[in-house]
Amino acid sequence: MPAPTQCTAPWFVYILRCADGTLYTGITTDLPRRLIEHNETPRGARYTRPRRPVRLVYAEGHQDRAEASRREYALKALSRSAKEALIQQNSSSSDW
Repeated sequence: MPAPTQCTAPWFVYILRCADGTLYTGITTDLPRRLIEHNETPRGARYTRPRRPVRLVYAEGHQDRAEASRREYALKALSRSAKEALIQQNSSSSDW
């Protein structure tokens, strides 16, 4: 698994914390653009639009969309407590 702060990969899997405390997981090729879309435009995910503002709490890079999609699926299958542990474990090394 790539390091969470790897920024040279073309695809990213990310987790957002919504204003209501829930977590949202997605993939993108451009994290800053996608975060703006989630917070400021109608292009944000249907789930996050009524839960703004959202905050990026975790991201990891992947080399292709298929790999990123597989990881997104695996993260979505984790329990909330497992996601929180992943976020906490990587929060000290994040640069967001």
